Amino acid sequence: MPAMATSTDPLRQQRQPVDFFRKPAPDLARALLGAWLVHGPRAGMIVETEAYLGPEDAASHARFGPTERTRPMFGPGGTAYVYLCYGIHQLFNVVSGTDGEAGAVLIRALAPGPGLPQGDPAIARGPGKLTRALAIDRRHSGLDLTTHKQLYIAAGPPVAAQHEVGPRVGVDYAGRWAHEPLRFWIADHPAVSRTRTTSRRTRPKPRNRHARE
Repeated sequence: MPAMATSTDPLRQQRQPVDFFRKPAPDLARALLGAWLVHGPRAGMIVETEAYLGPEDAASHARFGPTERTRPMFGPGGTAYVYLCYGIHQLFNVVSGTDGEAGAVLIRALAPGPGLPQGDPAIARGPGKLTRALAIDRRHSGLDLTTHKQLYIAAGPPVAAQHEVGPRVGVDYAGRWAHEPLRFWIADHPAVSRTRTTSRRTRPKPRNRHARE
C-alpha cells in the first residue's frame, strides 16, 4: 500500500489571506498553481486550473445570473463554489474577485499530499476525482476559504517549472469562448488531467519587488 504523508498541520500556517483571491479569475488561476488545497487531514498540490469569467463568458455559470446554485460564484473572492456535474461529479471552484463580481477558478487536478496515497498521481487527476479524494461535496459550497478551519488554500513553494496555457475542456457549446486560453497547468506534471491540447508555454513574469501577491 502506498505510504501517506501524515499531517496538514504545517500548511495551516501558510493559508492564503483574503487579498490573494481578490484578483481576476485568469490571474487567480495562474496563482493557484503550486498552492495546496486542504480539507481536514487531506491535501493536494494544485497542478491544473480553469478560469471562468462573468456573464459575458458563454462557458461560465455566471451567464445565467445569480441562482440558488450559482450564488456563491457572485460572492467575494475566497468563497468555495461546489456544484454537481452530469449528476455524478462534484466539482470544486475558488471564487475570484470582489463581492458581486462573478468569476471562479475550477480546480482540475491535484498532486497527492498529506492524507493521500503517495506515488499515485492518478488519485486526484481530474476535477471529479479530486473532490472524492479530499471528501469535498456541495455541502461545502459557499464556505469562506479564508476563515474556515478545515477547508482552505495554503501557499506552496514557487512553481519553478514553466506552466502551459490552453483552451478549457468540455465547453464546445460555448462558441468562441471554447477556444479562449483559460486553462493553466504545470508543464509535464504527471497529475495533470489533460496535456494533449493546443497550448503555449509561458515563463513566469519578472516579479516587481514592490508588488504584493
